[in-house]
Amino acid sequence: MEIKDIKAVYFIGAGGIGMSAIARFFLRKGMVVAGYDKTSTTLTEQLEQEGMLIHYEENIDEIPHACKNKQSCLVIYTPAVPNDHKELEFFRSQGYEIQKRAQVLGTLTHSHKGLCFAGTHGKTTTSTMCAHIMHQSHLDCNAFLGGISKNYHSNYILSDTSDYIVIEADEFDRSFHWLRPWMSVITATDADHLDIYGTKEAYLESFRHYTTLINSEGALIIHKDIELVPEVQQGVKIYNYSRESGDFHAENIKIENGHISFDFISPIENVTNIELGQPIPINIENGIAAMAMAQLNGCTAEELRYGMSTYHGVERRFDFKINDERHVLLSDYAHHPKEIDQSIKSLREVYKDRKLTAIFQPHLYTRTRDFYKEFAEALSQLDEVILCDIYPARELPIPGVTAELIYNELTCNEKSLVHKEDVLDVLKQRDFDVLVVLGAGDLDNLVPEMAKIIENK
Repeated sequence: MEIKDIKAVYFIGAGGIGMSAIARFFLRKGMVVAGYDKTSTTLTEQLEQEGMLIHYEENIDEIPHACKNKQSCLVIYTPAVPNDHKELEFFRSQGYEIQKRAQVLGTLTHSHKGLCFAGTHGKTTTSTMCAHIMHQSHLDCNAFLGGISKNYHSNYILSDTSDYIVIEADEFDRSFHWLRPWMSVITATDADHLDIYGTKEAYLESFRHYTTLINSEGALIIHKDIELVPEVQQGVKIYNYSRESGDFHAENIKIENGHISFDFISPIENVTNIELGQPIPINIENGIAAMAMAQLNGCTAEELRYGMSTYHGVERRFDFKINDERHVLLSDYAHHPKEIDQSIKSLREVYKDRKLTAIFQPHLYTRTRDFYKEFAEALSQLDEVILCDIYPARELPIPGVTAELIYNELTCNEKSLVHKEDVLDVLKQRDFDVLVVLGAGDLDNLVPEMAKIIENK
């Protein structure tokens, strides 16, 4: 089904970050947009206010009349939805065109220049940075992001004129194989999603195949230190980058008094005095990748400077709630050992002499099973770790796999195991210096209440 033939779109799993961005795209195109989600959230409420019809129980009768014509209704579903979902079964039995979110994004990369950002970690921040730079430049762009941009209070940017589309390329379930990138950044290939891939080798093979999909007139910008041998089509230009070496890198880095600046070194044009609007050390490297992509597509030096200095970050990515001389509280989505390692190292660079404490909620039983030693090694760089129960997400419990696996391996000075429902009581009884809430689960829902408790002390 071509996009021009679609009159209605139905989403099964409407309230996911990535799904909601596509829903907004079709809403802006004036189509009937409806769907199901398991629970009502702030995001689904926003979508309803924007015109989307959403219900919260599996019920075929709730499907709007406009979505009952299989010739003009596209059904989009998330892989997290079980195969026996009543509405999904109905659409399949009636012969509807049913696509995963990634398939829809892939279709869009056939008609736009797709600037795609892949990697185990770093892709949300880097793609959002690039989207902001591009949107503020003379080029403009569309964007489908994996997080809520604090500049736009959205995971989606729409342009009626730009040929560019910035996409976060998700490796989960091999979704990024649907894309046909014009250019791509690959930030990292540390093994993850082994419940899907089985082995590290299969995970790397998936990324290798992804590199074959890049347009022959395009480019690949790949982190200098990752374990991946790309296999691109003839004509694709390959560049590497890292914080302090590679085709694209930084020099003259200055980190002082909550301020970060550096010079951007590039084979195209060096740009001096880049200032980070969100002054977190890991954003030096993220910014290099984002600027490399934007510069390769024609952004000027001034547009790069302006975009980086006005970038405000992504919700739940180094998301500061309190930041003063007495207390620091932030939320960070880091949920892979390498992400946590980089998050803690960045905090150490900024808060050299202060006590660092993390409340960590592991995400997925399989990830905990596969990487509990690596989690403990990364977390042990902290002064204190408060560990919560595993957030199961899409998984059923695995016998013997609990947060205690990580806890037993921790070597930091102070550690404790706490149930999520007791976290607020711990904060009321204790005082903290720099406190970071880590993980991709639902612990972040308590952060506003945490902020109130700390501010009232």
